[in-house]
Amino acid sequence: MNKVELRTVTPILRSFDEAKAREFYVDFLGFRVDWEHRFEPDLPLYLQVSRDGCVLHLSEHHGDCCPGAAMRIEVDDIDAYHAELTAKQYGYSRPGIEDTPWGSRDMSIKDPFGNRLTFTSAIST
Repeated sequence: MNKVELRTVTPILRSFDEAKAREFYVDFLGFRVDWEHRFEPDLPLYLQVSRDGCVLHLSEHHGDCCPGAAMRIEVDDIDAYHAELTAKQYGYSRPGIEDTPWGSRDMSIKDPFGNRLTFTSAIST
């Protein structure tokens, strides 16, 4: 039997407002827009954003996913990322870092649509 290898996970997060999504994911978190798609000009947006090895899909389509998702994203230097975000003085979020009982350091941020992104110093601990 052939060995099956699982690869990259690409979460789909619900989005309701293109301008707010771009402000949060691109301007604040520092992701870049890789591509976007609409079936027609006035239809919902489906958007891919990425930063380094982290790729996220944002969808305005009601059937793709529900708001309120939670995910953990490993970051190599949580303190540097925290400093980068704090320096932007984003009006809707000023995240802090929490030292967890299991040894990681986490920075949780909710996007404008109720999804929680927890940036962490370690996923495997």
